[in-house]
Amino acid sequence: MATEDLGAPAYRKWDILAWMPGRQSYNEVSSLSNCTDYQARRLNIRHKADDKKPQFVATLNGTALAVPRILISILETYQEADGSVRVPAVLRPYLMQDHIRKPPETSTTLHHHHHRKAEQ
Repeated sequence: MATEDLGAPAYRKWDILAWMPGRQSYNEVSSLSNCTDYQARRLNIRHKADDKKPQFVATLNGTALAVPRILISILETYQEADGSVRVPAVLRPYLMQDHIRKPPETSTTLHHHHHRKAEQ
């Protein structure tokens, strides 16, 4: 990231981007800033190593993950022609399936009809 785009506390900043086919572009899903000791000085956060003089700590600021953006990227990237979504291999152990499919449509007409009959 260009220096002029950094916030006051940030010495360096890294953005993590994900491809979003619907936008035909990479978009930020996370970022991390090295704030050196800027924030520690303002908050007076120090540490003391062994017999040395206390020093200000270095801090990092980071967003964990922009969940909606990462979901958009996964869904758009792995969507199949039939509308199902192929689950990326690294996520399969967590989802315990290789595809996400729309559940079959069920008719609620029978249920409502039966309920009305019972009331009469």
